[in-house]
Amino acid sequence: MTSVRPTGPTRWEALFSDLEAQARAQVAAEADALVSELTRAEHATMTLADRFRAVVGAVVTVELLDGAPLRGVVLEAADEWVLLQGVRPEPASQHLVPLAAVAAVHGLTRHAASATSRRDSVGLGPVLRSLQRDRARVAVRTLSGVSAGRIARVGRDHLDVDLLDGRGARLVPFPALLVVSEAP
Repeated sequence: MTSVRPTGPTRWEALFSDLEAQARAQVAAEADALVSELTRAEHATMTLADRFRAVVGAVVTVELLDGAPLRGVVLEAADEWVLLQGVRPEPASQHLVPLAAVAAVHGLTRHAASATSRRDSVGLGPVLRSLQRDRARVAVRTLSGVSAGRIARVGRDHLDVDLLDGRGARLVPFPALLVVSEAP
């Protein structure tokens, strides 16, 4: 007696192939969901400073809380501030912008770069103290206007600016700072 073997897949083989394909599709869907979740979790750890660190050397436009744009090359970024080198139409001076004064930014990429040195955690106070030590002429901008002078004192949460126009000094709390720029 000779047996006749079917030429196509049997009903059982087709069933097992279908079940195997469904299992592969489910594993792929779970992997995609895991990748998406891990990506969202990674994005949740990014800071604005990390985004600025990723574009050091690039031109960005920072919109300050007063609505004014400030265009410049990102020179450095720390956890509390970003340093820009102004490009036209801005003055070609350097601008220290507290991150708390940033309303929006144009020109950042989707990438982030985490802090790699101790300098990345240097706060606003030590940077302002270095400007004080150098007796640099600065323009300190707040929502109420610009004060040109030299930084006389830097406290824990404020600075005093000796005004160049001879009107004494102006105390500016750090939260009020929009930008501290080199003055000509």
